[in-house]
Amino acid sequence: MIPFGLLLQSIVSGLLLGGIYALVAVGLSLIFGLMNIVNFAHGDFLMLAMYATFWAYQLLGWDPLVTLPFVLLVWFFAGAATYRTVIRPILDAPMVAQMFSTFGLGLFLRYGAYFFWKADVRKVGDNLLSGVLDLGNIYITKAELVAFFGSLGATALLFLFIKKTKLGKAIQATSQNREAAIEMGIYTDRVNAFGWGLGILCVGLGGVLLATYYPIHIYSGWMFSLISYIAVALGGFGSFWGVFIGGLMIGVIENVLGTVFVPAFKMVFVYATFVVVLIYKPKGLFGKF
Repeated sequence: MIPFGLLLQSIVSGLLLGGIYALVAVGLSLIFGLMNIVNFAHGDFLMLAMYATFWAYQLLGWDPLVTLPFVLLVWFFAGAATYRTVIRPILDAPMVAQMFSTFGLGLFLRYGAYFFWKADVRKVGDNLLSGVLDLGNIYITKAELVAFFGSLGATALLFLFIKKTKLGKAIQATSQNREAAIEMGIYTDRVNAFGWGLGILCVGLGGVLLATYYPIHIYSGWMFSLISYIAVALGGFGSFWGVFIGGLMIGVIENVLGTVFVPAFKMVFVYATFVVVLIYKPKGLFGKF
């Protein structure tokens, strides 16, 4: 039987990792909810944010926390630019064309990174978030703790923005009925661009926070985006906090069952949970539609 202390450590570690899963999934859910387009390049923007953090540290000596505001700014405009150059032309195209377009964009970004930096695994060195906290025999790295609360805070701010601001309500209206939003005088093209900017900003934040303690390579983003797809389906389409909770659940399931049983099969438990939820709750645990 697994010792209680080890079980508690696994739960805490799973929640901390799940925070990043949740943040990436929230950005993906925002884009999907706005335009019904699955962004298969989502994780590759995460990977590029991790590389940006690493190279800023290596070449400029910038701590990741110093790099953070620059990445957020650049990634927001990169998201808006992606919408205008790649997504807008295929907005009314068949779903297959949309899927291939974002999948192709992901391949372009991933293997563009491979062209420049190869498949070597890199890691950011000592930084302001280095170090481990001992909380009564529960060990948590400062980087993981900051990443979790950063993800939670960003999700809360995004939720308040969507629910309380005029632009946020325009995003809601556009996601519910684009034609009706146009009739109401909403510039849906601008709203879509802004929504893509916010979605990519979320993965930019996740990438910087993740780079402080997680290995960086060209497949880092793809691994997290795969989990984010599951988190969106698990939490439920249309439920902002449901997606966040779905990300936390995946982190806990992965860590706890990977500790109790064979670690090599930890993702099997995640996929099994995903399948069971889809069978009995096709809309997700907290889905609205």
